[in-house]
Amino acid sequence: MEYEVDVKENIILKKWPELLDVLLFDHTTNKNIFWATDLYEKQYGNRYSFRSQIKPELITGENGNIIKPRIAKTKKAQQDRVKDKAEVFTPAWICNKQNNLIDNDWFGYEGVFNKEKDDNTWTATKKPVMFPEGKNWVDYVRELRLEVACGEAPYLVSRYDITTGKKIKLQNRIGLLDRKMRIVNENAASDNEWLAMAKWAFKSTYGYEWQGDNLLLARENLLFTFIDYFEDRFGKEPDMEMLKEIAEIISWNIWQMDGIRGVLPCTCCNSKYIDLFGEKTMDCCLGCKTGDIHSHNGKYCYIGDWNRMTSKGQPTRIKYISLLKGKK
Repeated sequence: MEYEVDVKENIILKKWPELLDVLLFDHTTNKNIFWATDLYEKQYGNRYSFRSQIKPELITGENGNIIKPRIAKTKKAQQDRVKDKAEVFTPAWICNKQNNLIDNDWFGYEGVFNKEKDDNTWTATKKPVMFPEGKNWVDYVRELRLEVACGEAPYLVSRYDITTGKKIKLQNRIGLLDRKMRIVNENAASDNEWLAMAKWAFKSTYGYEWQGDNLLLARENLLFTFIDYFEDRFGKEPDMEMLKEIAEIISWNIWQMDGIRGVLPCTCCNSKYIDLFGEKTMDCCLGCKTGDIHSHNGKYCYIGDWNRMTSKGQPTRIKYISLLKGKK
């Protein structure tokens, strides 16, 4: 089944009642992701305030049209978010050009997945991708990829051009995860191998985003990308069990974070308080004061390491900043 660019939360709730809870879950707090924007509170009330969790009942039913891709938002809403968070979305052709540079370096030659044209379009290569000496298709699928400040995740998946809202056909998609899925399609020898490596494609693809509504859109875009590739391979949609497994991977790998600080948005404490002597004191976050990402007093974010599984079948929970240079 072909879905619209703006996948309605009411559709998800009706077809797969358990999926919204998974897509809204935050593995740092073990609660739901939160709005982290003031865009909705004035119109919809305090349950939509900056720090309020996004609950399924707030975005379904009569509120089922609240979460919209940027292209479907009003011009004023787009402009407000540009001013507030410098929110700018990148055309698909630029995403393609930059993703091509990554692959040119990894493969050692140009034009791996497509040929760029002068009119900002591209033509997908038709022959199976060839791998350089010392590298193979499994290496590529499991290669770690990260989109920073991912918004609706246009560098990872390209269901549509984020600046125009125009759908992109499966064979012409250019996201980093789309490329992994093409490699899986071309090389998996059996259905079981396809499923196993498709999961690894998702497990090795990461992204973070500040604003909760964008984060949900990014997670939905990855989920429906999986549905597209699964249906293309098997001629049917994946069942609930499979979708929950993929949604769980996505909920770990596409997470909410202030990328400059490595913490949940606006959780550092820099407020004044009155001490025992009646004097005003600034409880200043050392990280915010010095710019040291390892010294913030906010809530540091966690992601999943899929190479180290727990006894409960979950990825090992690791602090994101522990992966950065200069880690403590």
